Amino acid sequence: MNPSTPGRRTRRQQAARALMIQGTGSDVGKSLIVAALCRIARRRGIRVAPFKPQNMSNNAAVCPGGEIGRAQALQARAAELEPRVDFNPVLLKPETDRKARVVVHGQAASSMNAADDMASRGTRLDAVMQSFERLGREFELIIVEGAGSPAEINLREGDIANMGFARRAGVPVCIAGDIDKGGVIASLAGTRAVLSPEDAAMIRGFVINKFRGDAKLFEDGVAAIESRTGWPCFGVIPWLACAATLPAEDAVVIEGGRRDPGAKLRIVAPMLSRLANFDDADPLRLDPRVDFHWIPPGRPLLRNADVIILFGTKSTLGDLTFLRGQGWDHDIIAHARAGGRVFGLCGGYQMLGTEITDPDGVDGPSGTATGLGLLDTRTQMVADKTVRPANGHCVLTRAPVSGYEIHVGKTSGPETARPLFELGEQVEGARSADGLIEGSYLHGVFANDGFREAWLQRAGAGEASGATLDFSATVENALDELADAVESAVDIEELFALAEPPLLKTNS
Repeated sequence: MNPSTPGRRTRRQQAARALMIQGTGSDVGKSLIVAALCRIARRRGIRVAPFKPQNMSNNAAVCPGGEIGRAQALQARAAELEPRVDFNPVLLKPETDRKARVVVHGQAASSMNAADDMASRGTRLDAVMQSFERLGREFELIIVEGAGSPAEINLREGDIANMGFARRAGVPVCIAGDIDKGGVIASLAGTRAVLSPEDAAMIRGFVINKFRGDAKLFEDGVAAIESRTGWPCFGVIPWLACAATLPAEDAVVIEGGRRDPGAKLRIVAPMLSRLANFDDADPLRLDPRVDFHWIPPGRPLLRNADVIILFGTKSTLGDLTFLRGQGWDHDIIAHARAGGRVFGLCGGYQMLGTEITDPDGVDGPSGTATGLGLLDTRTQMVADKTVRPANGHCVLTRAPVSGYEIHVGKTSGPETARPLFELGEQVEGARSADGLIEGSYLHGVFANDGFREAWLQRAGAGEASGATLDFSATVENALDELADAVESAVDIEELFALAEPPLLKTNS
């Protein structure tokens, strides 16, 4: 198919080949399939890069130039690359059910409602193509991830995330279906049925993801899909336990908790409505001494918790109201009064203070809100957003730490005189006099093995019975295991053979 348009000519870019992984819906495993393919290609000596034209997520990573979706940071790691803004040129960060912050090339560009976004998203294609073309000049292979599903044909006009991008750039597509959800035959056949002929022609085959059991039992299902779609199957990927070790793309898929009978420390965390960067919890979830629970809305926080952690949020004031609406403020304050530990991270840190002011409506409607009052700190929202990597050490233990800050708001007050970290020339965070209430803006802090181990021991987890968790090695091992499994289940040679040099359009 030639996606050229009148008045323009197309040329094939010779530097790179590209392949796009789309899905029949959200959470079908697109992000991890792309990560696996990046690791497989890199192990074969191919200079490979991930790319997602437009992402919608509050799970962001900091890199030179700004912020991108955290899934693209993981995919970069799989490709043995440092994250960069070109891997995810457009990021939408939901602020309310109808409003999102638009981040272009790493920088917050505007905040708009859904109707405005529908009207203007086509204009962001130029920014997408700029990033894609820069990557094409540097790498041999680009693995592109779609967003949601191309079957959402009500969103097709102005689309830059799925078929709009695929046809504009001339990138062939492999579509993934999630059999664990049920209805995978209908989802793939239905996708083929609703797509226009031009869009359907971009799809060259499919994979089935998250299969449990003997894949031979689904051979008739594969044949049924192939006959109804005309697309060949490149493989059936098994359900993989290692996927739970890797950061999830969306908060809707995080598990309620792990129940390890040998765990000594129970940590609970409320699932805020605008929960952001929730992968900060992953190193704690994976430690065998920790019984970790996400608490969904509608349920009280567990009374026998040892530690309550308030993680980050895209809207501190909005989620403070949400937290109070769930009655969690009473649970947290009662826990603290009984001598329990509370840790606030980023927006959670802001909530622990006495007051949050937002005179200019940076976080939502302007105004002032009373915090939980567990730290003698105050936060004022400011338009100048802090987005930066950070390195330093823990004030208490001198353990080295690295991570990143990504927040609006500046926090001050008497208890910031008891900081948690020294980051270069600055001190950061706050602690109560008894050390039981702590707050920090430093995302990724629990991924630092030395800090996490000392913190867990102070909280009552005791010493590890064996070697302590090496979180970085755990992630690397999971990426290798993921790549091994996908390489065994999928015809990689045929899949990579689909990749074509993209079409670039130039004015005639």
